[in-house]
Amino acid sequence: MFRFKQFSVAHDRCAMKVGTDGVLLGAWADMAQTQHLLDIGTGTGLIALMLAQRSAQTVQIDAIDIAADAAEQARQNIARSPWANRIKVAHCALQHYAPSTRYDHIVSNPPFFRAALLSAQAMRNTARHDTDLSFEALLHHAARLLLPQGRLSVVLPHECRQLFAQLAAIEQLYICRQTDIAAYPNKVPKRVLLELRYSAQASKCQHDILHVYQHKDTKKYSTNYQQLTNEFYWQE
Repeated sequence: MFRFKQFSVAHDRCAMKVGTDGVLLGAWADMAQTQHLLDIGTGTGLIALMLAQRSAQTVQIDAIDIAADAAEQARQNIARSPWANRIKVAHCALQHYAPSTRYDHIVSNPPFFRAALLSAQAMRNTARHDTDLSFEALLHHAARLLLPQGRLSVVLPHECRQLFAQLAAIEQLYICRQTDIAAYPNKVPKRVLLELRYSAQASKCQHDILHVYQHKDTKKYSTNYQQLTNEFYWQE
């Protein structure tokens, strides 16, 4: 059980456990002007829960996952939270998801090991590789499900940023906000947070960098990381 300030997350039935990637996306995604949000590949429900905590009571959140165990665990985590009436979980592949309305915001911590050697564990492969949800499929269906003024927020390995941007342009989605994530100053970024919008709304890209730790020889979080995650973690 992983305990945050306002909720707890069990992750024993999910292939991918609670980790920094999900926490970063949940703390970073811009919830301004969001009323109806979709979390693709919700896993434990962590990101959906974080965004529920950060948003108004009127915001409704749908969360989907292709893995039955993950969807069930997300339901249990959400049921114990203060926002059970605002988050709905569906066991469904994105390719088959057909809601009655579209979304003004979609978030995802997607599979990303495009060319990696597959592990022997099928659940972990689904969670970490793009065999069941490629970048192309994610972007195509996100575009299908987004309102014209909507946005897509994702966390990716930094080396995937250029490919993802090229594939997004095919769907007329363009990066308007980018935060590179490095472990500490002077370290090469390993992750990137991206917000994408349709071309008419993405003329400029805000770009910054976030260091998780203060410096190489410490595990003390940087001031910026503490400020970003303060609503969720007890800081030392």
